[in-house]
Amino acid sequence: MTKILVIEDEVSIRENILELLEAEGFDAIEAENGQIGLQLAQAEIPDLILSDALMPELDGYGVLKALRSNPATATIPFIFLTAKAAKTDRRQGMELGADDYLTKPFTRAELLGAIAARMEKQAAIERHSQKKLDDLRSNISFSLPHELHTPLNGILCCSQMLIDEADSLEPQEILEMAVDIRTSAERLSKLVQNFLLFAQLELIGTDPLQIADLRQNSRTDSAKSAIAEAAIKKAKQVFRDMDLELDLQEAAVFISEPKLRKIVEELIDNACKFSSPNTAIRVVTRCENSTFILSVSNFGQGMTPEQIATIGAYMRFERKLASQQGSGLGLLIAKRLTELHAGELSIESISAQKTTVRVALPM
Repeated sequence: MTKILVIEDEVSIRENILELLEAEGFDAIEAENGQIGLQLAQAEIPDLILSDALMPELDGYGVLKALRSNPATATIPFIFLTAKAAKTDRRQGMELGADDYLTKPFTRAELLGAIAARMEKQAAIERHSQKKLDDLRSNISFSLPHELHTPLNGILCCSQMLIDEADSLEPQEILEMAVDIRTSAERLSKLVQNFLLFAQLELIGTDPLQIADLRQNSRTDSAKSAIAEAAIKKAKQVFRDMDLELDLQEAAVFISEPKLRKIVEELIDNACKFSSPNTAIRVVTRCENSTFILSVSNFGQGMTPEQIATIGAYMRFERKLASQQGSGLGLLIAKRLTELHAGELSIESISAQKTTVRVALPM
């Protein structure tokens, strides 16, 4: 049964709405002011909220702002009931995330129509979320076994050759096999570490307290040196340090240094995989309006808008056309880390020409 919270300080209006909703088969709960309404919303997690705009204790705008700042209530459809229908009032509500406005007095048909429209939109959002989850499961099932099998196969093959031919191998051959084993083991180790980190980030993302603690207690005083060191280290690992172009400004940002370095490492790794040696990899930082912007550009195969829109864990685009190794999890980890620190990651790309990944973080 659909649960609807009605927040209205006028008793007669509240009772009329409750009676109408119950007659239509909804599970209706009531609150006489904004403060009580906010508490009920957080405790009951209703499917939809109808709220007056002007109320004692806490007005509807305050209720909406508090709800949208809490991940547990951020997506609850919210409809304002108001006698004020000025454009400025509507704009204020919409900017806070209101889904609709009903101007008093409204008819039964108008109220039920607004509720039906909001519930259908919410159902569409949930269907889309479920599809993304199904796609994630499918990509994990397809890609993860392959990503695990490839380095394991290299380790097993080289170690078996060492066992079978130990007496006949030359020292140089033994060394080459040992290097291959080490390379495969490092690849496998990174995959496991990234998988565990991704799982940890997903869990943090469901806990508002952990998110708040992360944002309040994370800071890097010298982003310039952290980014430069991480970028150079990663580029050297794949022999692309000569392609690296750095244009960095100094700044202090609200993210811990290890996590900032992780973002940089994954963006450089991604840029190296999808561009050819001897083409530039540009790393640029800028400070704009209390926002720190990190951009990493490569001049490789690029991405289509459809590929950018469907970035997900263990998804590799054009696997048949690209020979680079990797599950695609690194880019998603960079995105999750950025978002958990109140930032935003975006991608701009011209297919077969250039791709730029931008990370915006609060200073």
